[in-house]
Amino acid sequence: MSFFNKMFASIGIGAAKVDTKLTTEQLQPGELVEGVIEVYGGNVDQKIDEIYLTVFSTYIKEEDDQKYTKKVEIAKIKINEPFIISANEEKVIPFSFILPLDTPITKGASKVWIHTGLDIKGAIDPQDTDYVDVIPNDLMAAVLNSLKQLGFKLRQVENEAASFRTRRRLPFVQEFEFYPITGMFRGKLDELEVIFFQHRKNEIELMLEIDRRARGLSGLLAEAFDLDESLITVTITEQDREKMTEKLAATIQQFC
Repeated sequence: MSFFNKMFASIGIGAAKVDTKLTTEQLQPGELVEGVIEVYGGNVDQKIDEIYLTVFSTYIKEEDDQKYTKKVEIAKIKINEPFIISANEEKVIPFSFILPLDTPITKGASKVWIHTGLDIKGAIDPQDTDYVDVIPNDLMAAVLNSLKQLGFKLRQVENEAASFRTRRRLPFVQEFEFYPITGMFRGKLDELEVIFFQHRKNEIELMLEIDRRARGLSGLLAEAFDLDESLITVTITEQDREKMTEKLAATIQQFC
């Protein structure tokens, strides 16, 4: 009977199971992720070589005029050293780790999830998936609020393959696309694309692509050759909070 139990466990029948429970499912980039991993023993004793948590997201990559959705690993965290889970035993393993600052927020089609895997040699690895809601941190939220005050409306948010110029640690960037509906930039800009690069919690490097509205023949020619677009970077810190709107307005105004 023991032989058949081991055989069934190796193909996933009566084997160990895993369930990850997060303290909260709403997180900010750079925030502490906490929770517990519950491991339930199956019909036989099994050696767990490793428990790991992997943060995943997806992005769009275009090849040969076709768009593909690709999965990308944001971070992978080893939780434990090898141990034995006895038959019908239950173990609760607490964990904590920092959600990377370059984790995309879950806006539009962007999804972020934490995958739990148990590494059991000679058996099908038990797995668990937990989706999380990643919201802007305080400094990012301040930028977004200032753009709203300047009359910009968010059109879409998309994770897309990074270009040579925008590539950092990850193979994609999260692009926020705005268009002006009121305020000083209405009629001057077609759209404003914003990328957040956050390397420190209290500092953001903003990359702005400013698309000016075509005016007259020269404007139409500039638009045809993408000469109506300016790509600039600006650094935002906590010290900019009080005059964030004014700083962004002055920066964008230079290229209108």
